[in-house]
Amino acid sequence: MTNVPARSQQRAELEKMWARWASGSSRPVGPVPVLRNEVVESWERSLRTVDPARAVAPATSRDEWGSRWAESPLRTPVTELAGELRAIAEDAGMIAVVTDEAGTVLFSCGDRAVRRRAESVNLAPGGCWDEPYMGTSGVALALHTGRPASVWAAEHLVEALHGWVCYCAPIRAADGRQLGVLDLSTYWDRAHPLILTTVRALVTAIESRVHVGHFRTEARTRLECLGVPRLFKEGKPVAMRPRQLEILALLALEPDGFTPERLHEAVYGERSVSSSTLKADVSRLRRATDGQIADRRYMLTEPLACDATELLAALEAGDITTAVRLYRGPLLPDSDTPGIVQWREHLDVCLRTAVLADHNPEHALRFGQRCPDDIEIHEHALRLLAPGDSRRGLATARLHTALRQ
Repeated sequence: MTNVPARSQQRAELEKMWARWASGSSRPVGPVPVLRNEVVESWERSLRTVDPARAVAPATSRDEWGSRWAESPLRTPVTELAGELRAIAEDAGMIAVVTDEAGTVLFSCGDRAVRRRAESVNLAPGGCWDEPYMGTSGVALALHTGRPASVWAAEHLVEALHGWVCYCAPIRAADGRQLGVLDLSTYWDRAHPLILTTVRALVTAIESRVHVGHFRTEARTRLECLGVPRLFKEGKPVAMRPRQLEILALLALEPDGFTPERLHEAVYGERSVSSSTLKADVSRLRRATDGQIADRRYMLTEPLACDATELLAALEAGDITTAVRLYRGPLLPDSDTPGIVQWREHLDVCLRTAVLADHNPEHALRFGQRCPDDIEIHEHALRLLAPGDSRRGLATARLHTALRQ
């Protein structure tokens, strides 16, 4: 990757210069050969608000972070590219991070060991990384200058970041507005200039999806089928028969659509029901949705927002916080339609497995609220909660109730 001995000497020189600035004594006047001008300028701005001894980035509340991520125009394109981002970061021993325009981390993925170390300084969802909060970093420079930036080792103002190198580039909307930053970070001795080229390419891929979404027709219809089923058209609730909701949920979950025979099997299973019954059910649903269902192959012809598909996308992106927040209960819990039962089990197993593999007690507690009989989830929450955490009482009570069932 790099000439490590030469880099080590350069890093030592940077550390000496950083120590002089951080202490506030004998700062050099005029250009400093070992420091780039943009770094010096950032240090001068940052020292007004940031203590170089700060250990971790400040954090937003989970609710605020969840709201920012849910409403961000970056959520859909980043989710669509999450697999590629994760593969690149894991293969290179890095972490990929996406922030919003304020420097709040919305999404992260990558090498597990690097992620754990990044989490120790709160380079994780909810962390605040703009210059006034964490001083000089790649994220801060990209946000401030609007250009790709890299910050290496002791160029970071905060000493806790001196073991890192970060490569960042701003992500822009179709109208030029800055929506956030993509960051690839790793340890200082793995630095390589080609990483910034990779960041630029990934930003181009994200922006292309952002720009397509800008011109794409927004979904006028929203289906909520986790827990209590509800359908909204242009924000207004619409009364629907259970069978119509079942078919609509299946079409949302399988956007490539169904042949008539396959949809018949998914809806009626082995029951002796004529094909005309399915046609009649689909016709009623087509009228209720203003003709949003194709004829020969049953599939949606217009965008449909659906909490179940959003849950799937969150799980595929490794975004357990959003997945748990979306989960208001099982998919159409009163339905015994074969296709719905199969999807219900799939969603529940996926989310439950992710929660049990996760180390955030908040996820286990929130999921446990929706699954009161799940003994293993409540035990998992108790294992994760610190001895003095007041929430242990809640988890203990839930476990006690579940064991008595």
